[in-house]
Amino acid sequence: MLAEDALSRASGKQTVGLAAPPRVVIDTNVWLDLFVFHDPAARALALALQGHTLVAICSSQTDAELLAVLARPRFARLAGACGSALMQQWQALAQFVPTWGSAPWQCRDSNDQKFLDLAYSAGAHTLFTKDRALLRLARAARRAGLRIIAPVDFDPAPNSCPVQNSDC
Repeated sequence: MLAEDALSRASGKQTVGLAAPPRVVIDTNVWLDLFVFHDPAARALALALQGHTLVAICSSQTDAELLAVLARPRFARLAGACGSALMQQWQALAQFVPTWGSAPWQCRDSNDQKFLDLAYSAGAHTLFTKDRALLRLARAARRAGLRIIAPVDFDPAPNSCPVQNSDC
């Protein structure tokens, strides 16, 4: 069942003729690439998020990790108003989705499991990550409809497979 079908059934609203943009999960390192480092490899993803052709989702667990990372000494320059502005920008862009279940795939790095659980709970289309432990689960997750890819592998072309060099 498609995520938008489940969502419209749960809300009682029907979407006629309009498909909701795919929901995506952004892991913390990719978030940093998007909002702090402005990594050119994540530019297509940034444009898709800004253009609302993808909808980023977050949870209390993923946002808590993000805040903990931003509190590290390496990001001291983001303390105060700058960090708050980045979080406000993220929260205005992302939809909050409660995590209601555990993904059927277990990540070797337990700190990354929250991203899989969110993607699974929300029926996300794609999990964007550069983390090797998560990328190793791509084949198993794909069988269940979740793509796990690095931002550099994102192809925003309409009507194309969103993963370069891959069959959809």
